Amino acid sequence: MKKKLVLTMMVLLPFVIGHAQQPFSVVDQWIDSHAAEMGGRLILIIHKDGKIIYSHSVNKMNGRQQTLARLMAKRKGAEPDLGGYTEATRQSIASCSKWLSAALVMTFVDEGKILLTDTVGKFLPVLSKNGKGSITIGDCLSHMTGILSPDLKEDLKEIRQAKNMDEVISQIAAYPTEGLPGTVFRYSNTGLQIAGAVLEKITGRGFQALFTERIAGPLGMKSTDFGPGAVALPAGGAISTPEDYIRFLTMILNRGIFHGKRLLSEQSVAMMQENRITPDVRIAYTPVLTAGSGYGYGEWVMGGGTVSSPGLFGSYPWINNNKGYCAFLMAFYINADGRQAKYTELRKLVDEQIR
Repeated sequence: MKKKLVLTMMVLLPFVIGHAQQPFSVVDQWIDSHAAEMGGRLILIIHKDGKIIYSHSVNKMNGRQQTLARLMAKRKGAEPDLGGYTEATRQSIASCSKWLSAALVMTFVDEGKILLTDTVGKFLPVLSKNGKGSITIGDCLSHMTGILSPDLKEDLKEIRQAKNMDEVISQIAAYPTEGLPGTVFRYSNTGLQIAGAVLEKITGRGFQALFTERIAGPLGMKSTDFGPGAVALPAGGAISTPEDYIRFLTMILNRGIFHGKRLLSEQSVAMMQENRITPDVRIAYTPVLTAGSGYGYGEWVMGGGTVSSPGLFGSYPWINNNKGYCAFLMAFYINADGRQAKYTELRKLVDEQIR
């Protein structure tokens, strides 16, 4: 009996070892099984301890998804990309942009060129003339300007039709208010647009040039920019790649340091991750995707050491400070139904595999 048991264990041992050598197989399975319903193609990359520890992509685009890709490419005057995602695939990342832009603003805070308590009327008089001059830079980064912004579609239309940043700020100045600055949370493009205008005003340079100089350049994000439009959209206009965005996440994970060089102070990184939605703040609007989460400066605070900045088009970056890793999921699908549950499930699976 004992001999038979030993022989059985010897037969089973290779299978046990083989299974143990594939710790991310459940993550592979999740991506493979969800790609079809999440735009047809996905890629997930994970960075920990100075290196990429996981990268997996899948392409299951159906005819309808391919047709949509062709139509979108035609609108942009580009050739349709129907292949699978790679780490170098360049795509619009929507609100994932907010994290990048908030970090850019914080570089100016670190240098003392602006304060989070500075009021925007000090730099943009048109806001003061319209009763909005007391909004602070901090209010702008945390979506607490108190301005009642139009819906996203109308807001983007106005920005795209503007000839320069001053014209956009004049439009914002005319919006109604819904409460005092710092007392109402409304997730929108408005606050970061104001913050971007302040940076342009104090430097005399464009937002894109500042981003390249202070964030993209030092991080080697060669394929990331805010598009060709006349006016940059700090809250949602960035185009990036998985390999670029993971560089940014690595810097945040390392408390402002990338490859031995400090881009942000440790204090600034910590402030970006401090929840500003306190019990005395009224929530006027928050996306279903992030319901129940807190918000810092440019990023959602989700508990358990996790922070994120998901985009409307489906891309999802996150950092787990407790586990010491960062990850970026690239996708393109608009339907947000059940998206929060999907991302929560994916994060949990990844957390379970990280040692």
